Amino acid sequence: MFNLQAMFITFEGLDYSGKSTQAKLLSEYLDSIKVDNILLREPGGTKISEKIREIILDKEHLEMTPLTEFMLFSASRSQLVSQIIKPYLEKGSVVICDRYYDSSTAYQSYGGSLKLDEVLQVNEIATGGLIPDMTIFIDISPEDSFARSHRRVSKDRMERKDLKFFNNVYHGFKEIATNNPARFVIVNGLLTIPQIHSRITETVNKKLNL
Repeated sequence: MFNLQAMFITFEGLDYSGKSTQAKLLSEYLDSIKVDNILLREPGGTKISEKIREIILDKEHLEMTPLTEFMLFSASRSQLVSQIIKPYLEKGSVVICDRYYDSSTAYQSYGGSLKLDEVLQVNEIATGGLIPDMTIFIDISPEDSFARSHRRVSKDRMERKDLKFFNNVYHGFKEIATNNPARFVIVNGLLTIPQIHSRITETVNKKLNL
């Protein structure tokens, strides 16, 4: 492995968009060309963050308020940034994260009931202002997400939201991407897995000057 250049890449999208698969494939590709990288997920990535993840996704916690949910996501993110993401970037690694603060903005503000300016303020505090170099949005519609969800028997608490909620989340992601064109790369999530992976690696290679 060698350190080519520090780069922070995040993956975003609705549930069942295939973003987790693509994040894993990108990490494996970078491994294959000997580029030092680490693959993380949100919420999670540290012992503390993984415990918070269990609380957030537990389908028994239906009484959880939107604000509590957001604060838990933010706490998990803060720990991940300080303990893992920043140290790896400082040593010149590529950091790949399956979800980041754009998910909180889309899910808890656009999809939920929290004020956008307050969510953005907490995002800033929790991450210490750390902005991804590239955000890859795997674009599938809420209807396609719901169609794919029927393949899974057991769903976590977040996946049990209704179609109206996910329509709002999708609108949020699209608006966030529109407002951040230099950072966002939008990929059609209805393409095949190899086609999506090819487009992502092509974009990352250009960014890393490979």
